[in-house]
Amino acid sequence: MFGYVRYDLPHLYVKDLMLYKALYCGLCKGIAKSCGQAARVGLTYDVAFLSALLHNIAEVNVEIEMQNCFEHTVKKRPIAKVDPLTEELGALNTVLAYYKLSDDVADGGKGRGKRLWFKKGLKRAKKRYPALVELVSSYIGEQAALEKAKTPSPDMAAEPSAMMMQKLSDHFLKEKATECTRGLFYGLGKWVYLIDALDDYEKDGKKGRYNPFVLSYGAGTREELLKKNGEEISFLFDTLFYSLRENLAGIEFPFNRDLTDNVILRGVPLETERVMKGTPPVKMNLKL
Repeated sequence: MFGYVRYDLPHLYVKDLMLYKALYCGLCKGIAKSCGQAARVGLTYDVAFLSALLHNIAEVNVEIEMQNCFEHTVKKRPIAKVDPLTEELGALNTVLAYYKLSDDVADGGKGRGKRLWFKKGLKRAKKRYPALVELVSSYIGEQAALEKAKTPSPDMAAEPSAMMMQKLSDHFLKEKATECTRGLFYGLGKWVYLIDALDDYEKDGKKGRYNPFVLSYGAGTREELLKKNGEEISFLFDTLFYSLRENLAGIEFPFNRDLTDNVILRGVPLETERVMKGTPPVKMNLKL
């Protein structure tokens, strides 16, 4: 589920790259504060972007200061100060990481050992943010039920993930939530599920694991899938891109929107193109 929400570096302003790096490091510290040091290994780009998006829409100012951390003990670097929103996003990161690994274990894959890194963090998240954990776990349960029922439609299969993101937007934004923010988060949740399923198409087909694209179009190579059904799959993603653009345009950003526009309008389509081609992801360099 993780690692698909990325920026388009050639079209990203230096100021926004610095902001993203600061928020990424700030989220790492937020995870430690809300769920413990061990849970920091699950830090993701996806939740770091949610931090940028939610701080902006909710009009929560990001304060950046020079700090050290456990990975950069000698040289200080610009890091976003941990605020209550960052701490709760740290808990969200931990909960999602735990359930992602649980899903891997259920599929017969590896992850049982890695999941132990997040066990205590999950307990801390449940105690401190019960509503958040209940929200996520309920939709994870719905997702598991759909997959167990072998739902063949990619659109239907992505619905619990899409709805979870929509409800998370309401949870975090509260009175700042609008129909456009709900639509944007819904679309992002659906896209992440579908792009992950498409990325795992060949692997899931070979191992006999649930994948809506395999059930809809049959197992095979990615090249064969797109040669036979490329137009239909492209239409599915193009519809999502249109929805993301329309909802993004309807959201008022109190601060600069260059970073969020770059990720959603450029990064998301480029990552979709990469997965369709089957090329490996480019490493995002977040070192200063």
